[in-house]
Order: sequence, then structure tokens, then C-alpha cells
Amino acid sequence: MPAMTEPKLISGNANKLLAQSIARRMSMHRGMSVGLVDARVERFNDAEIFVEVFENVRGEDMYIIQSTSNPANDNLMELLIMTDALKRSSADRITAVIPYFGYARQDRRAKARTPISAKLVANLLTEAGVDRILTLDLHAAQIQGFFDIPVDNLYAAPVFALDILHNFKGQLDDVMVVSPDVGGVARARELAKRISAPLAIVDKRREKAGEVSGMTVIGDVTGKKCIIVDDMCDTAGTLCKAAEVLLEAGATEVHAYITHGVMSGPAVERVTNSVMKSLVITDSIQPTQAVLDCPNIRIVPTAPVFAQAILNTWSGTSVSSLFETDTLVPIYEGMYSQG
Repeated sequence: MPAMTEPKLISGNANKLLAQSIARRMSMHRGMSVGLVDARVERFNDAEIFVEVFENVRGEDMYIIQSTSNPANDNLMELLIMTDALKRSSADRITAVIPYFGYARQDRRAKARTPISAKLVANLLTEAGVDRILTLDLHAAQIQGFFDIPVDNLYAAPVFALDILHNFKGQLDDVMVVSPDVGGVARARELAKRISAPLAIVDKRREKAGEVSGMTVIGDVTGKKCIIVDDMCDTAGTLCKAAEVLLEAGATEVHAYITHGVMSGPAVERVTNSVMKSLVITDSIQPTQAVLDCPNIRIVPTAPVFAQAILNTWSGTSVSSLFETDTLVPIYEGMYSQG
């Protein structure tokens, strides 16, 4: 049954630009002004986080927009404290909209005496009072099972497919999708299927965490425009090395489509100096000025799909419908013409 109250958005400090963009998109869809709830999220002198909500939220359907990106601990704590503030203010339902879910790489025990931090974060969010999670391209799909509340995991692949079909129009016969490791094959296969492209894999071997000792291309990439697809780019070392290996294997061009542009440390410098022609990321993490200034990095907006997902959640309609091209084209009107 459709909700009677309007959805209300509130934002932490992690990605206010995205929150404002989502509010603008929702205003367009609703035909009425949808703004961010007036609140202050600030720090005391000892760095403790304080939240005060200046509007009445009793009985409201609340959506907290907050990526738990760098600084992950501060942004996660903001999210938890905002949830507590809304819960104690008698909000009816609280949905945490987490475009980038931090700690997702710690989803299993890789060796003895290590934590499963993603599960701990899930427990914290649930105990704080979150009723539902809305996120984008979880690093590992099984993280949805860490929660005892509904989790809607959106995918960037349908949006990336639209972007590729638009920007590689007339060249699609030469395009090949590449997974940068064996673990990402399912994600790469999904994109390849959407654009009717073949699939290759870069098999990498690690001596230790963060250090790749060797790479082998599985598949014939000769004469192909290769598109590497992955869920996140952190320091960009592996990505840039994979691009070099693909060119050595006969690829004519290498591009990359990565959902979450973590871009820490030397990442921007590496991408700038890389043999990659372009790196396409989303704005799930607020880009730094260095990322914005990088000539071969392009950003695809997620506000249209998040705005529609929030409206679908609020009205009780399908969120999975957003995985279909026919649904996405009107949402991204003007960006990708189908003519």
C-alpha cells in the first residue's frame, strides 16, 4: 500500500553533493520541492560527533544519505548517530542509503585470528535502528546476508551499459569486456551480456596484500578495445598494470568502468600517467578536486537511479525494475539518446 507521507531525505557530510542531486531529481519526479531535512552534523573540539535535527520527523519515512568512505570511521559513526537521533525523534522508518559501503572488503576470514568487519558494521547499523539498506555494487553479494533487515543492492552495470552503448556507438564489434581478476567474472559477464560483447579475464597472482607479482590474459584481446570492469579502484596499481598487460597482449585501446572511485594515495597520478584512454567512475564517493581535474577520468552520476530507487522503496514498488534498460533510459533522459 503506498505511503501517505512524503519521503524525507537527510544527509551526513560524506557526500552532500550527491544528496543534493538526489533531492533535485526527486523534486523533478514528484513535481514538488524535495529538500534535505535541516540538521547539523558537526564535531566537538575532541572530535566527538554531534547531530541535531531541526525539523519534526515524527512518523516520517526517513532516508539517510551517507557513504562510509574515507574517513570511513567518521562517516560510519555519523550514520549511526544520525540514525539514533531520528529513532529517538519517533521517525517511522529509517532507510540508510549507502552509495559506497565501507568495510565491504572484510567480508570473510582470509586467515586465522582476523575479523569479519562487514558483519560487525551490519550489526551496528541494525542495532542503531536502521530498518532498510539501499546501496550500490556491494563488494561481495553475500554481505546482504549479514543483515536481518531488507537490503536493496543496486547495480552500476545497467548504467555503464548505457554509457558504453552511447560512447562506443559504431565500434561495439571491436569491444571486449575484461574482468581484472577471476573473482570479478560474474560482474564482468553481466556487463558483457548487456552490450553483447565477448569476455576476457586478467588472472593476477599476489605475493602479499596490495602487491601483484604477475598477470596473465585469458582470452584473445588482439585488435580489441578492452573495457575493464570492477567494483572499486583504490590505489589504481592493479588497474594500471592490467591495462599495460592488455596492450602487450594486442589490445588497441584500454578503458575502465569502475563503480566506486576510492582513489587513495597515488591513484590519480597513476591514472593520469597510465596507458588507459579513460577511467569512468560513479559519484558514489564524492570526488576530490584532483579526480575532477584528471583529464582521463570521467564521472557518471548515480543520483537519477538512487532517486528512483528511493521513490520505489517509499511507494512499495519494485526496485529490481531499475536493472532493466527500458526503465533506466527515461531516468537518464538526455544523457544517452537511443537514436
